[in-house]
Amino acid sequence: MDKPLAGLLVVSMEQAVAAPTCSVKLADAGARVIKIERAEGDFARGYDRAAAGQSSYFVWLNRGKESVCLDIKQEGDKALLAALLAKADVFIQNLAPGAMARAGFGSAALRQRHPRLITVDISGYGESGDYAAMKAYDLLVQAESGLASITGHPAGPGRVGVSVCDIATGTMAHAAVLEALIARGISGEGRSIAISLFDAMADWMNVPLLYFEGTGKAPQRLGLAHPSICPYGAFATADGALVLISIQNEREWQQFCAAFLGEPDLPQREGFRSNVERVAHRAMVDAHVGAVFATLTRAECDARLRAANTAYGFVNDLPALAAHPALRRLSVATPNGAVAMAAPAARFPDAPPRDYRPVPGLGQHTEAVRAEFMG
Repeated sequence: MDKPLAGLLVVSMEQAVAAPTCSVKLADAGARVIKIERAEGDFARGYDRAAAGQSSYFVWLNRGKESVCLDIKQEGDKALLAALLAKADVFIQNLAPGAMARAGFGSAALRQRHPRLITVDISGYGESGDYAAMKAYDLLVQAESGLASITGHPAGPGRVGVSVCDIATGTMAHAAVLEALIARGISGEGRSIAISLFDAMADWMNVPLLYFEGTGKAPQRLGLAHPSICPYGAFATADGALVLISIQNEREWQQFCAAFLGEPDLPQREGFRSNVERVAHRAMVDAHVGAVFATLTRAECDARLRAANTAYGFVNDLPALAAHPALRRLSVATPNGAVAMAAPAARFPDAPPRDYRPVPGLGQHTEAVRAEFMG
C-alpha cells in the first residue's frame, strides 16, 4: 500500500523543526496533517529566503500539510480546534510546557475526552523540574547535553552543522507515534507520548557518557578523527583533496598496510601492532599514513583504497553534495514554484512511487477546514 496512513487525521500545533519533522513523516505516509499556525505563521517561515524565496527549513518540513491559522484565545477558533481534536487520531504540540493545558487542551484532559487519541508533547527539557521553563532551541541543547563539548577541533567546542537535537527528537517522536498506532490497533486505546530535545540528545550521547563514567576521561575533540580508533581520520592528497579512512579491525589494518601503504610488515612494528597501540601513538601513526597520502592524487587514492578494500570517503563540500551521484532528489510544489530537495531516506522498492503533496501557504486551508469541521 503506497500510503499506509491514509485516513488518519493528525492535528499539529507546531513550529520550528522538531514537531514538523514528526508530522511531515506522517504526511508522507498518507496521513492528513492539519498544521495550526498563529496569524503570523510558524516562525520557521521567516528563517531565510533560500528556497525559491521561502524558508529552506519550512519548505523541507511542511510538504503535504494543510495550513490553518487559529487564535485559540478566541472562542470561535477554540471551538474549531476542539472539533478537530474530536475527530483526530494524533495531536502533536510543541508549545511552551503547560500552555496547552492552560488553554484547556492538555494531554491528560484530551485523553479523557477522546480515549483513542494519541497525544504528543514535545518540549525542551520535559514538563517538570528546574529546566522545564527554560527555552530550548537546538544549539542550546547541543551545549547543555554535552554534544558541543565533544564536537569540533581541539581548539574549542563546536556546533553540529545541522539541527541535530531537533531532528533526533522529531524522528524519535515519529517512531513513538507509529508504536502507539500499532498498540491502538490491538487495544483500541490511544496513549500519551512525551519527548524532550534534551532526552533525545542524551540518548544519542550514551557512548561518550558511558566512556566517561567507565574511564573517568571524556572523549577528546579530534576534528575529523575518532577518539578510540586509529587510523580513522582525514588525510590530504597531493592535489589538495581530503580523504577520510576508517580502519575497524586488525584484518582491515593488515590489508591497508599491504595494499595501500605497500608495507605488509608494518602491523608487526611497535606502535602499529594493535588498535590500542595505534591510539596511544596516534601522532606517529597518522604522520606515517599521511605521508603516503601526500604522494598520491585523489584519483590514485581512490583506486588504491578500493584495491585495499578500505572503508573511505571524500570530505565533500556542498557543491560536491549537490552533484553527488548517490544524491536522490525530490521535487516539491510550493507557493513560489517547485523546489528540489534531498529525498526522504526510506525507500519502498515494491510499492508505487509516492506522490508528495505541496507545501502550504500561510492559512491556505483555514476557511475550508472551518467549513468542514464547523458546518
